[in-house]
Amino acid sequence: MTETVTVRELVKALPLEIISGNEASLDRLIDTGDISRPGLELTGYFSYYSHDRLQLFGRKEMTFADRMTPEERLIVMRRLCEKDTPAFIVSRGLAVFDEMIQAAEENEIPVLRSPISTSRLSGEISSYLDGQLAPRTSIHGVLVDVYGLGVLIQGDSGIGKSETALELIKRGHRLIADDRVDVYQKDELTVIGEPPKILEHLIEIRGIGIIDVMNLFGASAVRGYMQVQLAVYLEAWEKDKKYDRLGSDETKVSIADVDVPQIRIPVKTGRNVAIIIEVAAMNFRAKTMGYDATKAFEERLSRLIEENSGQ
Repeated sequence: MTETVTVRELVKALPLEIISGNEASLDRLIDTGDISRPGLELTGYFSYYSHDRLQLFGRKEMTFADRMTPEERLIVMRRLCEKDTPAFIVSRGLAVFDEMIQAAEENEIPVLRSPISTSRLSGEISSYLDGQLAPRTSIHGVLVDVYGLGVLIQGDSGIGKSETALELIKRGHRLIADDRVDVYQKDELTVIGEPPKILEHLIEIRGIGIIDVMNLFGASAVRGYMQVQLAVYLEAWEKDKKYDRLGSDETKVSIADVDVPQIRIPVKTGRNVAIIIEVAAMNFRAKTMGYDATKAFEERLSRLIEENSGQ
């Protein structure tokens, strides 16, 4: 599913103040994360004007416009106003010239202003819009923040995913989403998971029902979104099945077209899966920092074999 963003939502999410705009103008839709800096357009060159993008005016654009006559500014600003132009945004808290407000009000286009620098504002807007407008897909599982690591817990129905997540929450970790996780690709290497609005802060425990994690454990027990960095698959223990005991089997699972490392944990009576997932998260972080216990063990084993063979 593809999300949409209104100018009103953008104003709420970022440090933007409304200089001009009515209720209808604030409901204008933004359908691209790209931003236009209309420098050439101020000179009268409109051959490749990206009118469907947010129009960001920085110090260069405002300084150039200041050298124009009021009549010239009004003509250019009216040409900048198209039916699908979402908004005009002025950075650095610069003064907004009257002709921009006049042309914008004539076409019901909001005028916004931010106190932060142009390059930083452009980056924040693009980052927010890219995340909000990215296509979402839903996957089955539970997403938990474990020691700052986004861990997606998956497995067969009834294996104990939600119960494991509840134990992790009691141990101080944070819930992002239970049962269904909406995921989207932030970039080629990053996938973000978040809860559907209807399931936000909720978790289902068989025999108890639906509980509100935020109300029971406090605001520190939940998060709104998280990068999915590790996938854990819980599977029923099979007596005759061989399991990886050294951690040398590296597998990955594709989530929103991003390959995420995956480990499989067999579940049986007596195993504290929550603690195992905690250790798995710490071990994964240690690997990303350059320490691999499996490689260290193999090196020790190799040295021991060499020492024994030399005797």
